[in-house]
Amino acid sequence: MNIRVAALYCFTRFDDPAAIKAPLAKLCCAQGVKGTLLLAQEGINGTIAGSDEGIDAVLAHIRALPGCADMDVKESRAETPPFYRMKVRLKREIVTMGEPEIDPRATGHYVAATDWNALIADPDTVLIDTRNDYEVAVGTFAGAIDPRTPSFRDFPAWFRAQRERLLKPNAKVAMFCTGGIRCEKATAFLKAEGVEDVYHLKGGILAYLEQVRAEESRWQGECFVFDQRVAIGHGLEPGSHTLCYGCRRPVSEADRQSSLYVEGVSCPACHGERDATQRAGYAERHRQVKIAEVRGQGHVGARPLENP
Repeated sequence: MNIRVAALYCFTRFDDPAAIKAPLAKLCCAQGVKGTLLLAQEGINGTIAGSDEGIDAVLAHIRALPGCADMDVKESRAETPPFYRMKVRLKREIVTMGEPEIDPRATGHYVAATDWNALIADPDTVLIDTRNDYEVAVGTFAGAIDPRTPSFRDFPAWFRAQRERLLKPNAKVAMFCTGGIRCEKATAFLKAEGVEDVYHLKGGILAYLEQVRAEESRWQGECFVFDQRVAIGHGLEPGSHTLCYGCRRPVSEADRQSSLYVEGVSCPACHGERDATQRAGYAERHRQVKIAEVRGQGHVGARPLENP
């Protein structure tokens, strides 16, 4: 696995994110690094992939930005390129919650991956998965509450509606997400709502799968990731899920046995959401992707996954 994948984020203060964008994009392209990086006044977030030298150069550049010296980075390896191109984008938020008054740096208590099992085994702990519904369907921790939210911006309304049911006397709230960024904002949100006993998994599920042995794990299934690997398992090894390029949802081995699954076109979840014209367009796009793969080229119409 020669391709190095780096998932990174840092909540900090960028007074002028636009001034950061061009030099960062130029460096990534010069180093042959691909992926997506999001910039906002609250910091930086994204996943990139490339050679060891290229990733080193980009990470060094980012860590030299204000407040990014101790930036959290989770790394893994891939056999094939997980991204087709490089994008550096300006956003209002690096992870969208829609609560502009929240200070994402006012987080709850970090819990190391090696200490996570003890926390969530406590009967007074309320364990909440802060990810989107299609991510939870791929895998989650045993006993975790699934908010069934299609987007992270739906999380605040869900919590406010469920608060009285969830927060029993002496309850501790433990939350987790893929790499830790949504947990940081979710714990900051709960603290702003007056909940103090809040914890989150440092480094997210990725850190847990990397550091906790499978025989000791409380994780069930695979972990959805926002790149062409689609899902990973313990040891950050590639998982069994693929991606439906009609709806961008993960597709399990069982889903691929369905008559409603057509590679590159539709899956059981979206077959009824698309008409014949749309499916024909997806089929043509898939054909062009396959031609590009045979030629060893990146298909220009292929778009990377993004963390909503």
